[in-house]
Amino acid sequence: MKKEGFFKKYWLVLLTGFVVGVAALLLQKLGNPGNMGFCIACFERDIAGALGLHTAGAKVAEDAISVGNLAYFRPEIIGILLGSMLMAICTKEFKGKGGSSPVLRFFLGAGVMIGALVFLGCPLRMVIRIGGGDPNALIGLGGFIVGILIGVFFLKKGFTLNRAYKQSSLEGAAFPITTAIMGLLCLLGIIGLMTAEGVKPGGSRAPWYIAIIAGLIVGALGQKSRFCMVGGVRDAVMFKEFGLIAGFGMVILTVLAGNAILGNFGETYKGFKLVGQPIASADWLWNFLGMAIVGWGSALLGGCPLRQLVLAGEGNSDSAITVIGMIAGAALAHNFKLASGASTLADDGTVTGGSTPNGHIAVIAILVLLAIVSVVCTFCKKKEKAEQ
Repeated sequence: MKKEGFFKKYWLVLLTGFVVGVAALLLQKLGNPGNMGFCIACFERDIAGALGLHTAGAKVAEDAISVGNLAYFRPEIIGILLGSMLMAICTKEFKGKGGSSPVLRFFLGAGVMIGALVFLGCPLRMVIRIGGGDPNALIGLGGFIVGILIGVFFLKKGFTLNRAYKQSSLEGAAFPITTAIMGLLCLLGIIGLMTAEGVKPGGSRAPWYIAIIAGLIVGALGQKSRFCMVGGVRDAVMFKEFGLIAGFGMVILTVLAGNAILGNFGETYKGFKLVGQPIASADWLWNFLGMAIVGWGSALLGGCPLRQLVLAGEGNSDSAITVIGMIAGAALAHNFKLASGASTLADDGTVTGGSTPNGHIAVIAILVLLAIVSVVCTFCKKKEKAEQ
């Protein structure tokens, strides 16, 4: 039997990577923050602000608290959920299921988000930053891979969050539909908060209708191609399959080529310098450890933040709980000063911004939590089964 060619086998994954890269460039060109054209962690953080779960950047004036600078119900998230749901319905893959350790998934999701905000980006923004010439993102990539490898070790040893059970279609559709309704109400100004346009980064945004369309396309392609960076590294290590990871290579190449064509290098991205990149921390140790958390936690959860959104759109209530945990984690990160700030170079040559002492404590605590969950859900469950 003739072996199927790599491109023929993975063309849809590569196409998804190309479309994601183009979407990131387009949304950035139309108003999204620099090197943040498409970032699931950043978008969910802004949604937390729009729902009033944190007030990052808010100032007290005349006995009233102004809207923070991270409050906007990002339309891309609505698009991803609905795009995934519509594609799953069309291909008869929409199925309500869940009940696999929801409380653990909530806290793991929160931990992954805090790790991402210490680094300042999800895996998708990490590769977009690499394509934008940010050297700090390469350090994050190293931590991300190490984290996934730790997670893969436990997966090989039998890690499990227990099986999911069949649920009704209404249960599966509840999260994407509710999120879409709440998002539209926020965008119409009926509920929620919104950062004033032009105030960065929450007020930096592409037109909402283009953002939703981009999300719909990415969500639909992501559902069909199973696009996931964590899954890519996992498959490469465990099964010697390199298709999914090639999709993220395509994102990097697309963004790199697009930035070169648009002339972003040397001005927007500070000529590949460590300090001064758009919304980026130059604290290498905490960048590494923050993304190690994201890799490790996502491996245990079964997918990166983008994949969790796509799965939630397919009717997976476990992934919906994970996404809710991520939004809660974003609120915690900003309410308790765990999130990093952008590193900038002062006139006297000193570097300001970056990670925070509270963030350092949180990173260590979450790594301990991941170790405990990994050990208990691997070796203790094995022992329980053996005794039964």
